[in-house]
Amino acid sequence: MSCAPGAGQAVERVFNVLILCTGNSARSILAEALINTMGQGRFRAWSAGSQPTGKVNPFAIEKLQSIEYPTNSLRSKSWDEFAVPGAPQMDFVITVCDNAAGEVCPLWPGQPVSAHWGFEDPAAAEGSDEDKRRAFDKVFRLMLNRVRLFVNLPLGTLDAAALRRELHHIGQSSQ
Repeated sequence: MSCAPGAGQAVERVFNVLILCTGNSARSILAEALINTMGQGRFRAWSAGSQPTGKVNPFAIEKLQSIEYPTNSLRSKSWDEFAVPGAPQMDFVITVCDNAAGEVCPLWPGQPVSAHWGFEDPAAAEGSDEDKRRAFDKVFRLMLNRVRLFVNLPLGTLDAAALRRELHHIGQSSQ
């Protein structure tokens, strides 16, 4: 175990997480912000899409800002950015929409643990702005619970098979 000079505490490695969705405008953006904030430095998350919209849904930004989560680095981008030499090597790849889960993904270096955590698309909500906010609130609450379970996993004690099982179980959670 290595220690930071003078710190007296063990340095834990940071786990890289890629959250995938088709448009990379809402669900994957929310998950990126949640993991980066709730992971408290143990995780570094990015989000991307197979067919990115090129803009973050304003209701996603509004939701994150309402709880004072940072939003300045959030952007809609292609998953191709993470499949090129020099891109961060992922430990986990999580899809959050059913369309992305069914698509042929690029090959990610390092054999990351992958999982599917399906959520309704709040960006598809129709009606008034309040109806749309309610859709984002609902998905956010579900996602918050799954991310909480994820960032609290005892990663140092689980092998790859156990991690896959745990991530699958979290994806099935409706809490």
